[in-house]
Amino acid sequence: MFTGLIQDLGIVTSSVERGGPIRLSIRPDSMDVGALEHGESIAVSGPCLTVVGVAGGAVSFDVGLETVERTTVSSWRPGRRVNLERALRLGDRLGGHLVLGHVDDVGKVLERQSRNGVLNLVISLPSRLCALVCEKGSIAVEGVSLTVNEIQQDSFRVTLVPETLDRTTLGSLDRGDEVNLEADIIARHLARLVGRLQPDSTTSSALDLEFLARSGYL
Repeated sequence: MFTGLIQDLGIVTSSVERGGPIRLSIRPDSMDVGALEHGESIAVSGPCLTVVGVAGGAVSFDVGLETVERTTVSSWRPGRRVNLERALRLGDRLGGHLVLGHVDDVGKVLERQSRNGVLNLVISLPSRLCALVCEKGSIAVEGVSLTVNEIQQDSFRVTLVPETLDRTTLGSLDRGDEVNLEADIIARHLARLVGRLQPDSTTSSALDLEFLARSGYL
């Protein structure tokens, strides 16, 4: 579990196909790699990856097929800058929103406009995420917790303040760049619940207060 508040930046030092998972190595700018434990989780520009080794100031991860197919990781090359966040601990402040590090899909930057010290980005919204994103709701872009300021049928707009531009990779994005997207976990589960419980030709179940009470939600 993460918050979407980036703790450090890093640089990809190697990305190697191993006949299965991709072995990815990243050198953080300031994170104490000696404090990282084998098997712990780190969100790397969106996807939650497991530490499999630490050597020479770099951290190594194995990236499986599901992550490769759902994210931009396969396109990462040495020199790429990435956002880093260690997993949330019980008792930590939740300054962003609940982020799992389970990327839903990849979007593309459609517009970039700087104005009055902030950067507005318009990003394409894949069809599978349309029902999960709303105006003033939360979304994780490249692992960064952001507020959706405007939404269209197939795109959304976010506004990046100087703090976000200074502490993340988002300020370097340009038109055409692909980004990892994760919808809010509450929206994801609610959409699943509604989809399963709406009445259809084979069932009389309906998502209403009576049903929620019977199911223990109220």
